[in-house]
Amino acid sequence: MAEQNQITQNRNVPLAKIRNIGIIAHIDAGKTTTTERVLFYTGRTYKLGDIDEGTTQMDWMEQERERGITIMSAATTTFWILKQAGAVPAGSYRINIIDTPGHVDFTAEVERSLRVLDGGVVVFDAEEGVQSQSETVWRQADKYHVPRICFINKMDKLGANFDRTVGMIKERLGATPAVLALPIGAEKDFQGIVLVLEQQAWTWSENDPTGEKFQEVPVPGELREKLAKTREQLIETIAESDEEAMEKYLAEKSMSIEELKLALRRATTANRLIPIFCGSSLRNKGVQPLLDGVVNFLPSPLEVPQVEGINPETGQKETRQTDPNGPLAALAFKIQTDPHVGRLTYMRLYSGKLKSGDTLWNSSQNRAERAGRLLLMHANQREMIDEAFAGEIVAVIGLENTTTGDTLCQKNQPLILESISFPEPVISLAIEPRTKADQEKLGYALKRLSEEDPTFKIKSNPETGQTIISGMGELHLEILVDRMKREFNVLANTGRPQVAYKETITQVAEGEGKYIRQSGGRGQYGHCLLRVEPRGRGEGFEFINEIKGATIPAEFIPAIKKGVVEAMERGVLAGYPLEDMNVAVYDGSYHEVDSSEIAFKIAGSQALQAAIRQASPILLEPVMKLEVTTPEEFMGDVIGDLSSKRAQILGTESRGQLRLINALVPLAEVPGYSTMLRSMTQGRASFYMEPSHYETVPNNITEKIVAAKTGVTLAK
Repeated sequence: MAEQNQITQNRNVPLAKIRNIGIIAHIDAGKTTTTERVLFYTGRTYKLGDIDEGTTQMDWMEQERERGITIMSAATTTFWILKQAGAVPAGSYRINIIDTPGHVDFTAEVERSLRVLDGGVVVFDAEEGVQSQSETVWRQADKYHVPRICFINKMDKLGANFDRTVGMIKERLGATPAVLALPIGAEKDFQGIVLVLEQQAWTWSENDPTGEKFQEVPVPGELREKLAKTREQLIETIAESDEEAMEKYLAEKSMSIEELKLALRRATTANRLIPIFCGSSLRNKGVQPLLDGVVNFLPSPLEVPQVEGINPETGQKETRQTDPNGPLAALAFKIQTDPHVGRLTYMRLYSGKLKSGDTLWNSSQNRAERAGRLLLMHANQREMIDEAFAGEIVAVIGLENTTTGDTLCQKNQPLILESISFPEPVISLAIEPRTKADQEKLGYALKRLSEEDPTFKIKSNPETGQTIISGMGELHLEILVDRMKREFNVLANTGRPQVAYKETITQVAEGEGKYIRQSGGRGQYGHCLLRVEPRGRGEGFEFINEIKGATIPAEFIPAIKKGVVEAMERGVLAGYPLEDMNVAVYDGSYHEVDSSEIAFKIAGSQALQAAIRQASPILLEPVMKLEVTTPEEFMGDVIGDLSSKRAQILGTESRGQLRLINALVPLAEVPGYSTMLRSMTQGRASFYMEPSHYETVPNNITEKIVAAKTGVTLAK
């Protein structure tokens, strides 16, 4: 431990010896427990953190410890000594880790973490296999081309099945697994693992409460045949995915373990293969080989493709090398309000270096920012540093205007990196302060929380004077309201959660807007004709200028667009936002003296509303992907209940003694579903839900919603 600790002080390791990794998975697969074991074995902590006892380092928020879930992604830096050369030389390696939430309500935390990581460790539950959220995070990692290794956790759990989980990784995720470890036993008989390439068996003693020490033992007789077969298959898989290895394999030359590992490293960093390890984090078994795997197979900042961005001055693509001496290019991926030091901006440095006190250029917002102090974070503990280099993840104090997804660079060498896209919120609720004193504090708290969380949206309803907050789910909003109370001392009353409906159109239509005011002296004149056309679901909005000649001067077109965008926030059916359509301005007129931007903005808004009324508007509702795990005896009741909720049953599958029901169900039909499911199944069923897509609301339900919102009954 002492040796590890000395190294912790020395963070200036070569770039080739840095690994920026994230730990990602479905809820309850064991991400945080795995991270806690990693911190213990690398000497970063001296006590094994336990979720049930609320003693974890990475889940440091009160709400996380109370609920036993991860809410905020937490970053930390640690060091691991690779004792034996493999794909890389032996020695000390610096690992920057981000532990991400598994709950879909906090999907933004996963999205932004994957955007800045070089590699990922995907944790699976050996009994559950590949679950819904496992698929979601896998697709998110695919989007950002993040190389991965897998850790099949909970091998000691009842029903644990290593081979089935590997099969699911192959079938459901479309991955090519490279099995590097086989379990010795399963469930209560799980003792350790066999390393496939080395043909070594490692076991952990039940008497060692920390799992730090392990013994090399002979490979158990019942595993020898399976080991030989798996090893042969592994070598073949590596050869198929790496040219250099293929040449040797075809020439029937034997390859050393180092050569095989190096070929596997190349295939993993190129996203062709997925190395697979196994163990039980809670029982302290199998984590050390996983750490060796992180160092051996996940890329250093030098091995990921050069970061690419757009030069805002030329509009041309430019790349930046991972070079501390190059021009600065950094991406702000997370804002956090810290009670002790104020606003923290987490950033990943792709190129160049940053010193405390430096003036930076925020190219996304065209403004200068000054970096105050630089910090290395260990969950919520801070370590001051003087400078940060390319390849590092650091937190900066003092950037007042930078938001998530902004690029920071040098003014004389500007670059805008690809930002981060986040899903739209699906649920809203009204919130109001309890007392006059809370009024001001509420505004401040909402502003700070929305800066931190891009999926948390706030808007005011001018008619009712209410503030409406929107998020990814009931738990998401519940946690945010709780944080307001604890962190900002704001007491607020909240309404019932409301579904975030949207409106769209189904036909092409035209509308005219004319705004004329004469009041002595200069008047107001704006006149435009718009055409609206429906687009495919999820394609968004596009404004098209079709004005030929000078029927409307070019300087008034942006004002018309502004009027259109503002009018789209309130649809004509029930006042929900409009989306998925093209709006074209094709004609109009102007007055040389009286025309103004404000007049054309109002005309644009009027024309859009007139066109929408003619375009057969419809309501859209969020539809959720639902996965219910239930004992077989309750399956009929659960399916019957779902059918009464307008659910579309996609299929069922067996998982040991349990049945899995996959369905699509409108969000409006499942408020408080957990209570209902528990009472229906004597508390033995569980479910997982995530947003899927928006779909048309049936006519009879549209009528009820419109009547409730506007008091108007739709004509048949």
